[in-house]
Amino acid sequence: MKSVLFYILLSFCTISSNAQQWTTSNQGFKNPVLPGFHADPSVCRAGDDFYLVNSTFQYFPGVPVFHSKDLVNWEQVGNCLTRPSQVDLKGTDGNNGIYAPTIRYNNGRFYMVTTVFPSRRHFYVWTDNPAGEWSEPIMIDFAIGSCDPTLYFEGGRCFFLWKEGDIKICEIDVETGKQLGDIHHLGTGLGGRYPEGPHIYKKDGYYYLLLAEGGTEHGHHVNILRSKNLFGPYEPNPANPILSHFNMKMQNNPIQGLGHADLVQAPDSSWWMICLGYRTSGYLQHVMGRETMLAPVNWEKGGWPIANGDGTLQTDMKCQTLPLVPLDKEPIKEDFNYTKRNVPMDSFLSLGLPMGWMCLCNPDYTRYSLTERKGFLRLHPTTTDLSATDSPTFIARRQTELNFTATALFDLSHLMEGMQTGITAYAAPLNHYDVLAEKINGTIFIKSNVRLGQTSHSEKPFALSGTRVWLRITSDKDFYYMMASDDGINFNQLAKMEYRFLSTETIGGFTGVMLGLFTQCSEKTNGYVDVDWFEYKY
Repeated sequence: MKSVLFYILLSFCTISSNAQQWTTSNQGFKNPVLPGFHADPSVCRAGDDFYLVNSTFQYFPGVPVFHSKDLVNWEQVGNCLTRPSQVDLKGTDGNNGIYAPTIRYNNGRFYMVTTVFPSRRHFYVWTDNPAGEWSEPIMIDFAIGSCDPTLYFEGGRCFFLWKEGDIKICEIDVETGKQLGDIHHLGTGLGGRYPEGPHIYKKDGYYYLLLAEGGTEHGHHVNILRSKNLFGPYEPNPANPILSHFNMKMQNNPIQGLGHADLVQAPDSSWWMICLGYRTSGYLQHVMGRETMLAPVNWEKGGWPIANGDGTLQTDMKCQTLPLVPLDKEPIKEDFNYTKRNVPMDSFLSLGLPMGWMCLCNPDYTRYSLTERKGFLRLHPTTTDLSATDSPTFIARRQTELNFTATALFDLSHLMEGMQTGITAYAAPLNHYDVLAEKINGTIFIKSNVRLGQTSHSEKPFALSGTRVWLRITSDKDFYYMMASDDGINFNQLAKMEYRFLSTETIGGFTGVMLGLFTQCSEKTNGYVDVDWFEYKY
């Protein structure tokens, strides 16, 4: 009896110790877990590691790959689409390009499947190392149209699932992408508009079909259905939607538009939901695009998944997490030091730029260099300017907070007549706020430029006495302010414009504001500019 009591007490002490460790080391987290334009997230697990991908639309390299140990702290380790041979983005804009990727792991291999617009062709790439280069695309030739494909693996078989009017599924040969079985129709969801983002999971003898409905605006939400048979029929959860902020309770929450979710089970058997949402600025308008959010899921045996208790989430999530593995913070100042990577020369990553910087469409690599002048980003101009639906000399990173200050130091020693260079808050070809330098009759002028649709306005030009200039864009969530300085200390405000003219609700599209560096010219020139550093504070 004493021996039994001893082991009971020992077990109680062990449980109490573990519970205390859980409580003290897992203090919740903040949403979004990936701030800024990180739309349409999909997640998979390989052992103790999680990997996540996002849509990139017209930006290149395409589909960033993030790694995490805890689902809260994410580090970009690569991109799925780094070579022009993998994807043709010529002439794409914020309504086109790479849509809604899905990442899956099976038998030691990672797969990313997606759709490219406007051709509406589905394809997937694969790799054994998600931080390395991915394969050439394997095209799906039997299904053209719509978007949001996914792969489901079971028993050595691979199934292709996609949206084309209704939700469809068929078996494929994963090596070739060829159709192996009949196409089965799984229905159109629960009647919400634009049913999309389908994913299938098997648990406790049921196949669960997760769907986003309502469009990617305020009415976005997530429903779930299930069946004993992979090909249906699927019955809906009586408690649908399982995730939504389109209700009275959440009408004043800064996070809106929740949807396009994916589920993943952690090594400790807990379930989690990754989804998109956006933070509003002002009255239900957003400028940073759709962002990646996280919520815990309670999924009892034989039951339905419940996201965060009531199907909502908050900015400050007070819940147990996996053991947190914090990462080093991204540097506030980017000094543009070259990073050597073991990748093919036709890979964008060969440029040695920091992860997270992107260009428009398929860029000409020769316009960007971190090696021609050590410690500087050299930009060679093109006659394609920022307002063209093409690939100007433009390199950008995401705006991730409503309140921020972005500053860059330019060396204009080789700025030639007819050239312009500067910093921009870029939402679309016809919607961007710039601070720029241009050379006219031998004099360098600094000015602001605001592009609003078919209207372009420049304001407060002043002559620069030297060849170095600090250009800045800052925001207080209500306005963007364009500023410049000739000494790095005293900044002159050249213009300010409302945030709403860069918002998705005003201009459309599916991306968020990017903070970029650009160089352009009216005719071909041998001139160039060097950027010493870029600083982003928030």
